[in-house]
Amino acid sequence: MSLIPRFHVVLVAAGGGVRSGQTVPKQYCPLGGQPILRHSLNTFRQIPGLDSLITVINPEHSPLYEAAVKGFSLPSPIPGGKTRKESVFKGLEALPSADDRAIVLIHDAARPFVRQEDIMALVQTIADGAEAATLAHPVADTVLYALMREGDPFCGEPAQRTNLWAVQTPQAFRLGVIKKAHMESPAELEATDDAGLVRAMGVDVKLVQGSPLNLKITYPKDLAVAEEMYAAMSEIETRTGTGYDVHAFAETEDSPQSIRLCGVDIPFGRRLAGHSDADVGLHALTDAILGAIGGGDIGTHFPPSNPAFKGMDSAAFLKHASDLLKQKGGYLINADITMICEAPKIGPHRDAIVARIAEILAVPPDRINIKATTTEGLGFTGRREGIAAQAAVNVALPRGRPG
Repeated sequence: MSLIPRFHVVLVAAGGGVRSGQTVPKQYCPLGGQPILRHSLNTFRQIPGLDSLITVINPEHSPLYEAAVKGFSLPSPIPGGKTRKESVFKGLEALPSADDRAIVLIHDAARPFVRQEDIMALVQTIADGAEAATLAHPVADTVLYALMREGDPFCGEPAQRTNLWAVQTPQAFRLGVIKKAHMESPAELEATDDAGLVRAMGVDVKLVQGSPLNLKITYPKDLAVAEEMYAAMSEIETRTGTGYDVHAFAETEDSPQSIRLCGVDIPFGRRLAGHSDADVGLHALTDAILGAIGGGDIGTHFPPSNPAFKGMDSAAFLKHASDLLKQKGGYLINADITMICEAPKIGPHRDAIVARIAEILAVPPDRINIKATTTEGLGFTGRREGIAAQAAVNVALPRGRPG
C-alpha cells in the first residue's frame, strides 16, 4: 500500500476571462513569459501521488491551449460547458477512476501561485477522513459593508472578522461526494464554488490553511500584482540550518513496547527520557528549521519548564517550525537527518520515517532523507546509554531588499 495518498485533479480553464480586460482569456495571459495556465499545470504535474490531470477548456481556445502546454505530456482536454458548474462536472465525468472513494481536487487555472505543500496538505486531509476540504486563509483586513450614495461607496458597518476566511482553490473531495452534489443540486442554488454545493448537501467542508499568495487573477490590476509577485518570488535566497539533539535512555521499571524516533513508533524495549515524547530525531530537525530562519531553538518556543508540553508529540514542534517558515514566505528545499545509535536499527523503518516527516511538513517525500550510523562502540551512544541525532536543512526565502 502506497504511503503517499493518490489523487486526481480537474483544472478548470474554460472561462472567457472577460473581467481581466485582456484580448485573450486570463488563463492564457503571460506571467513571467509563460501562460498562466502553464504555471498552474506545472505545479500539479510535479506532485507525487498524482494519478490523472484533466484540463477543461473552451474548444474555441484550442490553439491557445496547445501553445500553453507545448512539451507537456497530458491527456486531451475536455470541452467545457456554458457555466463553471457544467465544466467541472464534465471534468469529473472524464476522470479515469470510477471509485467513489477516489480523491479529486478541483482548481481554477487562474490561481498560478498555489504551493505544492498546501496541495499535499489538502490531499492528506481527505486521506485522513474528511469528505470535503478547501484551501482558505484567515481574513486579516477589516471587512465592512459598503453604503452606496449617488453611485459611490462609503464605509458602512464593519463585519465581525474573527471567523472570516477567504476561500481558495484547490478544493478536495471524495469523488462520490462531489459528483452527487453536482447531480442533485437544484438549479436555483446559488453556489460560487464546489464547496458550496457540497455544504448545501449537508456535508462538512474542512478548512485547510493555505497561503495568502494564492491569488486568483480576475481583474486587470490582478495581472499587474501577479507580475510583481512572480518577480519577487524569483528573487529568493537559500539558507542552511543545522540541529543536534541528545536523549538518554530512561530508567524505568516497566518494559516499553516501542520507542518513538522521527515520528514513528519502532519496536524496542527501552524508551528515551525527556519532557516531551523525547523524539530526538524530530527535535534535531525542528532546531535545524528554526536555525535556517533565525528563529532561535526549540527551547525558546517550547520551554521544558512549561508543564503544558509534558509528553507532547514532537510532531507539533516540527509543524510549528514549518509554519514559521511558511509565514516568512519560504519553503523547505530538503532535509537530511542522521540518527546516531547502536540500536534500534533504523534501516527497516526508513520508508515509514520519510513518509511521516513528509506528512508533517507537507512536502514531497523526495525532499526528506534519513540515515543512521554507529560510533563503533565509542562514547555514550556506543555504550547504549542514549541516542543522538543531527539534522541539516536548506530552505528558500524571499530575498530581503536593503531599505
